[in-house]
Amino acid sequence: MNAIPQAATLAQDCSPTTRSARWTVAEVEALYQLPLMDLIYRAQQVHRENFDANAIQRSTLLSVKTGGCSEDCGYCSQAARYTTGTEREALLPLDEVIAAAQAAKDKGASRFCMGAAWRGPKDKDLAKVTEMIRAVKGLGLQTCVTLGMLKEGQADELKEAGLDYYNHNLDTDASFYGQVITTHKHADRIDTLGQVREAGLKVCSGGIIGMGESRRNRAALIVQLANLNPPPESVPINNLVPIPGTPMAALAPIDNFEFVRTIAAARITMPASFVRLSAGRQAMAEELQALCFLAGANSIFYGDKLLTTGNPEADRDEALFEKLGLRPI
Repeated sequence: MNAIPQAATLAQDCSPTTRSARWTVAEVEALYQLPLMDLIYRAQQVHRENFDANAIQRSTLLSVKTGGCSEDCGYCSQAARYTTGTEREALLPLDEVIAAAQAAKDKGASRFCMGAAWRGPKDKDLAKVTEMIRAVKGLGLQTCVTLGMLKEGQADELKEAGLDYYNHNLDTDASFYGQVITTHKHADRIDTLGQVREAGLKVCSGGIIGMGESRRNRAALIVQLANLNPPPESVPINNLVPIPGTPMAALAPIDNFEFVRTIAAARITMPASFVRLSAGRQAMAEELQALCFLAGANSIFYGDKLLTTGNPEADRDEALFEKLGLRPI
């Protein structure tokens, strides 16, 4: 009789019915080490237990305040210290935001996300954002914002305005975080997520893959997300888009199958979360996107642009969904 490989044994032991309450890095590394077909099969099983496997959530992301950010995130074109061609812009007028939200809804989006390039919002800016939230909510869309780190009481104001989700990505795991960002700490992000939860908001939090991190770093990121109590309702998995002028401009792309493994690991460890195929999708072939959906991704950003980077146009997405028989949520 052939011996069962150690990684497969550990992966079986950490199934939802047998594993401990909290995931460990070793358990998630074991998932990564499974044969790809076994990993995708398991992820698809988990997916079908919790979602319609042929339905995709569509979200649209609008930058309501672009550029001029004081942070030094090594991947970001909006950091003021990098020369990337992204200009500092003022907060968008309310009527432009409403028009963009209506257009997104008309194209089939069910959630509208608004992002601002701030370390954190000032009170005067937050008041304008809450106006946007109320207006977008009035169109019948789910609302999400990403505004940076929050101060005490700000999450409550957003909740009162009708916000559904707050996005604040962990980006990478705690041990690698200092190689990506130095102007704040990983713990600061966890603190903001705690404030969001206390206010009764849903959490949207994920990471970026391909920033020079190791597989262990990727596994640790998944563990940190999965062990939040509760895990994020939405988990965006971004594939780094190297932007000229940023410190990560010259990084080589991550292996496609490693990215698919990360999607599968997120699905298995966070069964009830929407796993979103996010930045980097513009460069993905249809076949790779389909493999990501098979591995458990069931949400996308929908539209022509994600903050400052490109995204497949809605018509291209519609054509792909028709080929795959995928329906909107």
